[in-house]
Amino acid sequence: MLRGDRKQGTGTTDQHLLDGRGPTDWVHTDPWRVLRIQSEFVEGFGALAEIPRAVTVFGSARTPVDHPEYQAAQAIGGALSRAGFAVITGGGPGVMEAANRGAHEAGGYSIGLGIELPMEQGLNEWVDLGINFRYFFARKTMFVKYSQAFICLPGGFGTLDELFEALTLVQTHKITRFPIILFGTRYWSGLVDWLHDSLLGSGKISPGDLSLVEVTDDVERVVDIVVRAAESRGEDSIGTEDLW
Repeated sequence: MLRGDRKQGTGTTDQHLLDGRGPTDWVHTDPWRVLRIQSEFVEGFGALAEIPRAVTVFGSARTPVDHPEYQAAQAIGGALSRAGFAVITGGGPGVMEAANRGAHEAGGYSIGLGIELPMEQGLNEWVDLGINFRYFFARKTMFVKYSQAFICLPGGFGTLDELFEALTLVQTHKITRFPIILFGTRYWSGLVDWLHDSLLGSGKISPGDLSLVEVTDDVERVVDIVVRAAESRGEDSIGTEDLW
């Protein structure tokens, strides 16, 4: 991590990899970057291989502590922990911090997968196991590989990116029986209406594709969906009636 004056003009590793402008020395350096990329996958697989079953919670890094969405994420993190799931987030502030905090305070396993960004952002204090990634694609692989469900609270481009990547993977059967839950009906209703009216209405998706997403405002419903999906895979779970 570089801070202060040392950080100026350095950019991010992803930026250096993807930006084709400038000198042609990238022809000689990119092959060596493969080793760095490989090391991120090795480190991630090694650190996460033995974690318990887990659920990833996404949401805005800009959500303040006193916001209802922060409180909801904290409640979701705690409820998932009591149901026997580790909680994975992007490790940052806002909704991510809230979910990690809820999991940690409930005695569960709180995991943060951070990413190198132009603005300074470290892992939040509620993370029990933290990994910092340079490359988004390596980090995304860890989210999908080690999660059994995605829960998306209100968020920005990053949340939408993860949401639609998960939807694409489920739709194309790259991953199966993978619940995707949008928490916050008021926030997500416009998107859901657009999916129905524009995408389905013009034949860009199939009617069954809309069933890949469930929208709710109920923390208990979130955990029930995750638990029932785990049970359908033949895993032992704590019943939701024991959580409330």
